[in-house]
Amino acid sequence: MVIGSVFIAQAIEKNNWMTEAMHVEKVTLGIEEAAAARGEVVDSATEAQAAGDTIREHRRNIASTYEELLAGGRFDPLNPEQLSYAQALNMENYLYLGVLGFGVTTIVIGTGVFMIVTGLALGATGVVLLQLTRGTS
Repeated sequence: MVIGSVFIAQAIEKNNWMTEAMHVEKVTLGIEEAAAARGEVVDSATEAQAAGDTIREHRRNIASTYEELLAGGRFDPLNPEQLSYAQALNMENYLYLGVLGFGVTTIVIGTGVFMIVTGLALGATGVVLLQLTRGTS
């Protein structure tokens, strides 16, 4: 049960850390204008997924693949099209890693809850079995 509690505490701590980190970046893509004006930013898995999908769509309007963008050449940071593509790819990856991170913390919380429930069930079973063995002696 203690390990389950540690899992839950660590997951909540990491979830809060990711939320704070996303607040610092102030990404508002996909947030309604009124909400963004109130300070609402992308700070959840659902919002990050939607923003990442939007950026992916825009990035693919520049070029469908990285190979197509380079056309057999090398990346040129002075080429605005290639630079925009790379920046979009970076932002897209940042948002998708956020989605992954929020998903992992959710799984870890679920695992912690499972550990606590299992510990309680095993403890209760042990108490019942102890009572049954004492009653038959």
